[in-house]
Amino acid sequence: MSSQPEPVFSKVAERDITRALTREFAARLDDCIESDVLIAGGGPSGLMCAKVLAEQGVKVLIVERNNYLGGGFWLGGYLMNKAVFRAPSNEILDEIGVPYTTPSEGLHVADAPHACAKLIAAACDAGAKIQNMTSVEDIVMREGHRVAGLVINWTPVESLPRQITCVDPIAIEAKVVVDATGHDAAIVRLLEERGLAEVKGCAPMWVERSEDLVVQHTGTIHPGLVVIGMSVSAAHGLPRMGPSFGAMLLSGARGAEAVLGMLETQTSEADLVHA
Repeated sequence: MSSQPEPVFSKVAERDITRALTREFAARLDDCIESDVLIAGGGPSGLMCAKVLAEQGVKVLIVERNNYLGGGFWLGGYLMNKAVFRAPSNEILDEIGVPYTTPSEGLHVADAPHACAKLIAAACDAGAKIQNMTSVEDIVMREGHRVAGLVINWTPVESLPRQITCVDPIAIEAKVVVDATGHDAAIVRLLEERGLAEVKGCAPMWVERSEDLVVQHTGTIHPGLVVIGMSVSAAHGLPRMGPSFGAMLLSGARGAEAVLGMLETQTSEADLVHA
């Protein structure tokens, strides 16, 4: 009789796997109930913003409504999974190790899945945390209508019949919130519902102007709230840019700079209060 082959994997039961999942998830969620920065949206601008912030030691959590990160970054343009970047955004591709071609001066093309995967890895390697399949239902507000957190729920709850959707959300807090939800500008729209902001919607495409304008308008749009990426276009009524992703990366980086400035100001104000 032939002997049983030696096992390849460690001896683990189903209960051990379940315990590992629940304990690690609960510990991570508990740690992220209070963060320095919450980023709503895990597309290219949100990932880039998270990367830059985490590299500076900022405690940052990305909240993503889908079960994947990257948004349209995975597909590039017209389902051709090539992503286009106008100079100087290719410098970020160099930084995260994404190869690209240069079909004409100032225009660079990379494999979209490769670029997206590298950016996700760079954000995670820097220390950013991610909570996906999670939708934003509302915002947390403090004195002076300052945005101070997000009210979240599981995305699948949205697909349940209305009569059985009494699933209360939970709240997570932060010093700064970033709207990286793309064309939806979902966080700014929550302010709009309360008469505190306006979402003008994207203007028609004009790539030569749109990318510069997105980066230029990136920044604080309301106390406690920074807007980046296509949320900038939607909120300010700027031209859309189509399948060119350079502005998403540069807007994410500039948004991180705005966040760092807000955090520094908050720290200075807190020091004055306690002085």
